[in-house]
Amino acid sequence: MIAGDGAATTTQTKGTAMCSAPFKAYLIEKDADGKVSGSLTTLTPAQLDEGELTIRVHYSSINYKDALAATGAGKIIRRFPCVGGIDMAGEVIESADPRFRAGDEVIATSFDLGVAHHGGYAEIARVPSKWAVALPQGLTTVDAMALGTAGFTAALSVQRLEEGGLEPGDGPVLVLGASGGVGSVAVGALAAAGYEVWAATGKADEAARLRAMGAAGILTRDEVTGEGRPLESERWAGAIDAVGAATLPYVLRTLRTGAAVAASGNAGGAGLATTVFPFILRGVALLGMDSVTMPIARRRALWDRLATDLRPRELGVHATEVSLDTIDTALDEILAGSARGRWIVRIGG
Repeated sequence: MIAGDGAATTTQTKGTAMCSAPFKAYLIEKDADGKVSGSLTTLTPAQLDEGELTIRVHYSSINYKDALAATGAGKIIRRFPCVGGIDMAGEVIESADPRFRAGDEVIATSFDLGVAHHGGYAEIARVPSKWAVALPQGLTTVDAMALGTAGFTAALSVQRLEEGGLEPGDGPVLVLGASGGVGSVAVGALAAAGYEVWAATGKADEAARLRAMGAAGILTRDEVTGEGRPLESERWAGAIDAVGAATLPYVLRTLRTGAAVAASGNAGGAGLATTVFPFILRGVALLGMDSVTMPIARRRALWDRLATDLRPRELGVHATEVSLDTIDTALDEILAGSARGRWIVRIGG
């Protein structure tokens, strides 16, 4: 692996033919009229971006951001063509970094993956080693993608609330958008950590699933989206909001004194109509969650927690699995808001 002067040498697994053979990938392109669309195609390793790690991808996942990128909605994709998929988990084929060996199982999420660097919707991927973490003991590659960026963001939300002083005995914690990717993992992670967690969802048929994941109570969409007074009865010891404008005003006016909400989504809109009263009369905090560029050391530590004390109840049990051949339908459902829970993409696992 390492030469006498400490320089890394490239290592390969036995199946090195994979490193030169064509492979399947879901490529996002823009036509002459500016229309953005994705399709299954064949690439060669020479068409991949630069990076120290070449990975045989086992699984990826589908996040709201992936659906935006694949359709051009939100204009978050920054280059064309680009292999989609902001998440991946798989096995290292080649490594030019001594911290990783061929055969190691790794996770890579966020950074520029799937928007400005070829992502995880391909049988083979190449990424900078500083974007990858070793798969923690206790998680499989399919477990990791049942979590993915959505699960990582949920865990980050829990951790940030805890850093602000939240503890399991403090009272109920509300998760809004609980039937989605971030929300469903947040419910399971909070329950696993011993919190009394309540789930807010606009999908009435999701109540049984959310209770199975650990929700102590369910709120309907109408209860958390209606207009209210600038301040209402103090109810929540903390909250995780993955929806945005539609629900965040309710959370702010019902948090207990000194409590915080971790906000990570805008599926319900990007605007925010509220008052300053929750902040200046109750000292509540609005915490923004950015999981994209988190330093790798903190990223590694949080993945370790997802394998241990923040491992959600029923991890992967309610996930929907698709393949590269059927990914288009899943992307459409997520963008339309009709998807439930997490979606896993089987690439080569």
